[in-house]
Amino acid sequence: MADTTKDHLSAEDKERREEEMIQAAFQKLLDTYLASSHRRKVNIITRAFNFAKNAHKGVARLSGEPYILHPIAVAQIVCEEIGLGSTSICAALLHDVVEDTEYSKEDIATLFGPKVANIVEGVTKISGGIFGEKASSQAETFKKLLLTMSNDVRVILVKIADRVHNMRTLDSMRPSKQYKIAGETLFIYAPIADRLGLNKIKTELENLSFKYEHPDEYNSICEKLALTQPLRDKVFEDFTPPIRKALDEMKFTYEIKGRVKTPYSIWRKMQEKGVPFEEIYDILAIRIIYRPKDREKENQEALEIYGALKKEYRLHPSRTRDWLENPKANGYRALHSTFMSKQGQWIEVQIRSDRMDEMAEQGLAAHWKYKNEYSSGGDEFERWLNSIKEILDDPQPDSLDFLDNIKLNLFAREIMVFTPKGELKSMPLNSTALDFAFAIHSMLGTHCIGAKVNHVLVPLSYKLRSGDQIEVMTSSTQHVQPEWLNYVTTAKARGKIQGILRRENREKERKGEEILDAFLEEKGLQKVQKVIDRMRAYYCCNTNELFLQQIGDGKIKLNDEAVSYVRGKKRYKGWRRFVPFLRNTVDDNDTYQRQKEEDFVKGIDRKKILTINSEIIDRCHIATCCSPIPGDDALGYITPENTLEIHQRSCDIATRYKARYGNNIIAIKWEQIPNRLFRTSIYIAGADREGILFAIAKLLHDMPGYTIHRITLDANAGFFQGEIDISVHDTRDVQNICKQLRKIEFVKDARRIQEQSKNKEKNHEEGK
Repeated sequence: MADTTKDHLSAEDKERREEEMIQAAFQKLLDTYLASSHRRKVNIITRAFNFAKNAHKGVARLSGEPYILHPIAVAQIVCEEIGLGSTSICAALLHDVVEDTEYSKEDIATLFGPKVANIVEGVTKISGGIFGEKASSQAETFKKLLLTMSNDVRVILVKIADRVHNMRTLDSMRPSKQYKIAGETLFIYAPIADRLGLNKIKTELENLSFKYEHPDEYNSICEKLALTQPLRDKVFEDFTPPIRKALDEMKFTYEIKGRVKTPYSIWRKMQEKGVPFEEIYDILAIRIIYRPKDREKENQEALEIYGALKKEYRLHPSRTRDWLENPKANGYRALHSTFMSKQGQWIEVQIRSDRMDEMAEQGLAAHWKYKNEYSSGGDEFERWLNSIKEILDDPQPDSLDFLDNIKLNLFAREIMVFTPKGELKSMPLNSTALDFAFAIHSMLGTHCIGAKVNHVLVPLSYKLRSGDQIEVMTSSTQHVQPEWLNYVTTAKARGKIQGILRRENREKERKGEEILDAFLEEKGLQKVQKVIDRMRAYYCCNTNELFLQQIGDGKIKLNDEAVSYVRGKKRYKGWRRFVPFLRNTVDDNDTYQRQKEEDFVKGIDRKKILTINSEIIDRCHIATCCSPIPGDDALGYITPENTLEIHQRSCDIATRYKARYGNNIIAIKWEQIPNRLFRTSIYIAGADREGILFAIAKLLHDMPGYTIHRITLDANAGFFQGEIDISVHDTRDVQNICKQLRKIEFVKDARRIQEQSKNKEKNHEEGK
């Protein structure tokens, strides 16, 4: 009896402590709200809190905490870090009520009004899918989010706050769930936060995603940042006194801060450049935040500060970026320049007014605050929101295509180009002449045959550069072609082209179905799925839609051989028709192997970490897009064909899978796999000297246990660089080979080539 009482008292103590936690968290939210400039609507916020608390009563998160602490935390982020008011705070407190309890949107509307209810509805996840069972639920959720956002942008802001708190509490999730959520965050939510000008939140989402996807690299960079902090402090102390003196003489009120590059940003640059931490030289930047003496001359005063800096330090001739008159698409305004310190080090200086700084950190909330007097940033946001609405106006049955198209609008950096009349137009980096045509008008894009750029004729695929003046050329006989999808990079152009092609394909399908129906009737065959599947297999078409399109387009001519194949006579599909001695063995082996792989994948427990060992590796497919090897941070992806693909966690394709098909992601770890080699590539460079190729080849020959496939070296002006194609056991082998190669005299660099990083460096430099 005593034990029962003790347990009962413990439960009471736990309940009391939880209640204290809840009340303390809510009081902090109220205090933050009351300290803001918003109207004092405490009563409705308190009602929303009590309603949500009762609705989630007795429910705990995976961490063991009462569930209501999550909505309170989301509301705190909405209020404190994004700067929104009572309507958004109430929606944040209630955002999970419709999804997780018996209450409906109508109940929320009755108690708290239609605005709060609409935001809650927009944030609520959808179950199943409105575009078909095979569609990605993540893509569907995101599409619904944007559909609602087009009416009230607070939907996306509350959803971002929800994602921020989920990322801050991701420790309690299993690894495969962590990869899914982190990948989805990096793929969609961080770019949206960036586009909305929420710089602090964007940075935190990127770093948290990096922390969970690559914990070892994250911890390593954090440790190195901590160790090198005293050196950066010294640079800051040496560099800023002349600036302070100049600003004091100019009678400015100002603040000077040091901005340190984030771990994620450093890691991305290490990957793109293929260099270690020690060779990232722009970790520190100096930020000058000034209060204008005359608000109407805000930009002019920024240029005056810039002029004073030029008198103190030598300016880098090609690293000045002016976003004062022409802000970024997210409304960011500042003047960035790079100067040489007295110690011979290049240092970036960012010049912002106090309002520019607030808009850079708070984003959209600050845009609204200054909308009347400071409209340029808001205009940029409105233009972006209008482009989203335009894509939504052209609905696409494949929500995954939609997700990719929207993402093009999120990640794009901008260039500035001119129309023939001299009108300035912002376009995403890497836009083509065809993108520009669609940006001006859909009909112009549809009938585009080329363009004149700076009065010179260029093809549709010409990539625009800042300062180009473009005149679009059209023809009434021109029509959209499927290959145009290879020529465009913007979401609007891609969406319009896909829409037109879909309409044309539907017409081809209709015509193809008529031809097929007549053919089957003529040959005395029933139009049942088994017959269609056999016909489709004979012509090597993966889908019914493609089969009908190719019939309608005249690419497939229905014939008697296909009829014989359908009726089971000795005719074989595709290439097997021409290799009779392989017919049975290929079919049998393919079926047997496929069945083994499917059985293996079906038996995987997705909640556990799958250990890849010598028994399992032969049933996995090593992804060629990133070529992972044992020792890499990796994950598994269950394909629609029910096979398991292994990708590097940092792989761009894997990131898309995490965002699209998160439930198909498997957490994996490598075991040592003896007697198995994996192919990879090593970059090597150095001073060109006689005998260097022999020295490299001899070193590799003397290192047993590896297979060399190819060595290529190119020499120019006393410098060589090349690639070694080699098979190794794991990442330790690669590290050892690179270490030994760097010991060769005149070899200055040797490192593994990451497949997904190839060809990115140029775009990175252009987009700075």
